[in-house]
Amino acid sequence: MAIKSYRPTSPARRQMTGADHSVLTDKAPEKSLLAKKKKNSGRNNYGRITVRHRGGGNRQKYRIIDWKRNKTDIPAKVLALEYDPNRTAFIALIMYADGEKSYIIAPHGLKVGDTVVSGKEVDIVAGNCLPLSSIPVGTQVHNIEMNPGHGGQLVRAAGTSAQLLAKEGRYATLRMPSGEVRMVLQNCRAVVGVVSNIENDIVNVGKAGRKRHMGRRPHVRGSAMNPVDHPHGGGEGKAPIGRPSPVTPWGKPTLGYRTRKRGKSTDRLIIRRRTKS
Repeated sequence: MAIKSYRPTSPARRQMTGADHSVLTDKAPEKSLLAKKKKNSGRNNYGRITVRHRGGGNRQKYRIIDWKRNKTDIPAKVLALEYDPNRTAFIALIMYADGEKSYIIAPHGLKVGDTVVSGKEVDIVAGNCLPLSSIPVGTQVHNIEMNPGHGGQLVRAAGTSAQLLAKEGRYATLRMPSGEVRMVLQNCRAVVGVVSNIENDIVNVGKAGRKRHMGRRPHVRGSAMNPVDHPHGGGEGKAPIGRPSPVTPWGKPTLGYRTRKRGKSTDRLIIRRRTKS
């Protein structure tokens, strides 16, 4: 996918970039695959803010994505490539040979008119879904199941992919986009290819208003606050934080502090963590 720039009609517009949507199909989303999306602005059921800096934004409808791809050996034709406001990747509207329609995450290189299929003995081409046991070592995959039949949970963001490194016994070894190397059961399914919109990470938002359209409110630095509002606040002029490491407004360590629970049952499946130490 290409990145488009804009005419510098304002200082913000000069540096703003965006994804080129000319490759997408100019059509309304499939109504039967839309669902309501309620906004809570970061509040819980008591009305208290539990996630800061959320609120506003354009209205959105949720696109129902088929994460399981469990219609085995039934070919599906790609009818359209569409933008999804709920994720960074593009999505593809497919129609199976029996007439059923569904949305899937679009892999890079998928075009309107292509055919995708899910099964054990299908071709290794982008968009096809297979068990890891049927995928050759070295293949790039995405939308990977963690448990058989639960649907894809890993590697779904724009431009990401995992590489199948090895297969031994019941498990396949994958290198994740983070650098982590972990094992997944070989009967878990994955989709061949790299997720679409591969240049999403170099898009320059350009102005604060564009973030507000996305539902993100202003994020104020702790060092710009008063001591009563944040542990980093206060001091004369620009003062250092005065602590060994940065903390949250409630004094919990952050920025590099590991939050994964110790002794998780899945620790045995992680061969190499994404962190160096």
